Amino acid sequence: MKFISIGYGNSVAVERVVALVSPESAPVKRLIQDAKEMGRIIDVSCGRKTRSVLITDSEHVILSALTTEKIALRLEGVASSDDDEE
Repeated sequence: MKFISIGYGNSVAVERVVALVSPESAPVKRLIQDAKEMGRIIDVSCGRKTRSVLITDSEHVILSALTTEKIALRLEGVASSDDDEE
C-alpha cells in the first residue's frame, strides 16, 4: 500500500483516494457540511485554510491545507513510479 503526504505529518493511502477537488465551489461546500453531519470528515489542515478536499472510497472527506496542485503532483508521482515497476 502506497501513501502520500497531505501535509503536517499526515498521509493518505493512494488506493483509497477517489477524488481530489478544490473547496471553493458550492457543491463541495455542501459535501463538506454533509460529511461533518455524518461524522465522516477528517480535518488535517491544522487550523490553516483548507485548500484541497480528498474524497475516499469509504466516503470520508479529508480537508488539507496543501493545494490541489501539490497533492495532484504527488499522486501523479506515485502513479508514474507504479508504471516503472511493470
